[in-house]
Amino acid sequence: MTSDDSSRVDPALLAGNRCTAADYAARHFAWSVQDRVGTITLNRPERKNPLTFDSYAELRDLFSRLKHADDVKAIVVAGAGDNFCSGGDVHEIIGPLVRLKAPELLMFTRMTGDLVKAMRHCPQPVVAAIDGVCAGAGAIIAMASDLRVGTLRSKTAFLFNRVGLAGCDMGACAMLPRIIGQGRASELLYTGRSMSGDEAQQWGFFNRVCAPEAVLQDAQSLAREIANGPTFANGITKTMLHQEWDMGIDQAIEAEAQAQALCMLTEDFSRAYHAFVEKRRPTFEGN
Repeated sequence: MTSDDSSRVDPALLAGNRCTAADYAARHFAWSVQDRVGTITLNRPERKNPLTFDSYAELRDLFSRLKHADDVKAIVVAGAGDNFCSGGDVHEIIGPLVRLKAPELLMFTRMTGDLVKAMRHCPQPVVAAIDGVCAGAGAIIAMASDLRVGTLRSKTAFLFNRVGLAGCDMGACAMLPRIIGQGRASELLYTGRSMSGDEAQQWGFFNRVCAPEAVLQDAQSLAREIANGPTFANGITKTMLHQEWDMGIDQAIEAEAQAQALCMLTEDFSRAYHAFVEKRRPTFEGN
């Protein structure tokens, strides 16, 4: 939103629906913003970056905040060291869970599901930078991202059945088949085996493959490219990609007609037209 736009909008409306995220102080992972790209780094490398009750909740809350943030236009999720994320911490999550009753267990599983919902509902495209171990909830975070940059040495495992649980965790049975196909997803969810980096590339789980030392840089470069595009329109695209899973083709075409008409009202659409006429690249501002 430009300063001219802000002057036309009631400040009370902006105050209730806009916030900043660059100044957010993360407690249970690293968070930084550069060039309108926010980077979440799971930073417990000595344990292969496992999640805890605290980090689950904070990730959920940060992605919920990003829904209203106007200073961040794309997100990268990465792991510190040579691994992405080993899933829920065995000692800090799995151990305590076996002592809980049903109400508290449901509280936990709903919290983890709410993280995926928040990732899917924030308008910023999310790019996962995947190297090394990407397992359990870590594999889910990678799956819930919009794009994935990976390495051939990575190992992605939806290993829930290895600990006596169903593969239907945090939306896996709905989302994974749409990414790699029903048969391949079924194999991974029934067996809990690792998907190699080569398989992830061939099956379309990874959008790009690069050297381990370049995975974060390449993911941030892709996120920066998206952040420099028509970000309002990108947010609409993300919304439609998510919503159209439940639509028939006629309903989807009508929904896209309405969405595209809305995008045609933006200044970015006008900027793109004038740039084309003037034979130059457009500079998008997200409004």
